[in-house]
Amino acid sequence: MRWLFNLSFRHKIPLWTSFLIGLSIFVVGAALMTRAYRDMKAAVVISADNLGHTLANTVAPMLLHDDVWRAFEIVRSPIRAESARSPVQVDAVVVFGRDRRIFVSSHPESLPMLSEPAALGADWLALAAGLDAPTPVAWPLVIEPEGSSYLYLALPITDKDAQLGHLVLRYAKSVFHPWFVATTWQGLGLGLLVLAVLIPINWYWGSRMASPLVDLAQRMGMMMERPPEPLPPDLYPYHDELGQLFQAYDRMVLALREKAALESEVVRSERLAAIGQLTAGIAHEINNPLAGLITAVDTLKLRQDLDPRALRHLDLIDRGLMQIRDTVAALLVQTRVQARPLNQHDLDDVHTLIQPQVAKRRITLDWSATMPPELPAPASLVRQILINLLLNAVQAAAEGGHVSLRLGQKADSGSCLAIVVRNDGTLLSDEQLAHLFEPFASTRAGGHGLGLWVTYQIVTQLDGRISARNVDDQVEFVVNLPLGDAPCNTASA
Repeated sequence: MRWLFNLSFRHKIPLWTSFLIGLSIFVVGAALMTRAYRDMKAAVVISADNLGHTLANTVAPMLLHDDVWRAFEIVRSPIRAESARSPVQVDAVVVFGRDRRIFVSSHPESLPMLSEPAALGADWLALAAGLDAPTPVAWPLVIEPEGSSYLYLALPITDKDAQLGHLVLRYAKSVFHPWFVATTWQGLGLGLLVLAVLIPINWYWGSRMASPLVDLAQRMGMMMERPPEPLPPDLYPYHDELGQLFQAYDRMVLALREKAALESEVVRSERLAAIGQLTAGIAHEINNPLAGLITAVDTLKLRQDLDPRALRHLDLIDRGLMQIRDTVAALLVQTRVQARPLNQHDLDDVHTLIQPQVAKRRITLDWSATMPPELPAPASLVRQILINLLLNAVQAAAEGGHVSLRLGQKADSGSCLAIVVRNDGTLLSDEQLAHLFEPFASTRAGGHGLGLWVTYQIVTQLDGRISARNVDDQVEFVVNLPLGDAPCNTASA
């Protein structure tokens, strides 16, 4: 039976309720059938009482004058009246004299005259014992011997207060059967009707009450893996004890999510602090030789014998060194980096620098950059953002794939610079999108995950916004940067 208690509430509640409904109907039905039996018995007693008084008053003179034949006709008359047969038809009529011998009976072959009760069987002995009881008798005397198939009713036969004997009416209990069967079928039909109505309602409400508990148990079981989801508000919109339990669960889920978010932020802060310490040491080591390289390039540019081609390469090197310096400064200083404005030469440099990777992977590069001669945006940092995003897109795209760049001022706001980079590589999963801009969260094998993190840090320092999504079977990165000190709506590309 233990397995029955281990069932889900979704099945246990309807099963137990159905069992209780069936048991209740059975008990009520049994009580009603018992009551019907008693009513049938009472109807027999009433009918027998009426018949017995009539026969007793009629047979009394015959008993007084010892007129057996006339008495026999009288007691035989109810048996002969077949046309008036009813469910309470008398089975036998017997008249006892004062000596407890049969004076006359309706069935002399089985109940012969002058027979004593002892010769007639146990039923008649029980009847005689009832008639001889010293206590006052309430008439008619009803005798129902144990194990007998007959019911006996006795009445006194008197004449002017003198007791002449007793009249006994015998009824077969089988006369109850038609009434009992009819009552049983009626009760059974009513019980089945009640079951047909209550069982579906019981299963519906049982499932209705148990489904939230089942859902709650499943969500609680996943709590160790991840913060569970809150329950749907319309799952159980009531305010009883179950409703209060579900509300408490939702409050617990909210607290767990806040705790998980706080822990994630703490871990992220600790990780960034460790990286900050690392980058500070690296930046110190970079800045020392970087200053010498910048000085050397500036010195070379002062020479008069340089041909234009060499001078153009020196300008490219100079802008690259400045980019390294400004990028390191943006990662270390929590203030806006002051740098020269972005111009077309910077975009040309970026295009030139990524060409080797594009050619190596046979990538088709769709380049669309529309801008005035200058934009009030830090050139070095924008160059770093473009290089990181484009190199990341080229590496993520399939060999022989497609990468596109769209750069320009936003159509709805001239104070915003919009950068959109797409590639047709593998789409990012929800888990990757959630941790995309965290350090060491690489989306490809062999990657260190710092490029996008550096890009995120630079965009954040510039009060901009960067986002990533899967769109049209491509991975899209969108960057919005304010131009100058004017406000910029960076909510969308």
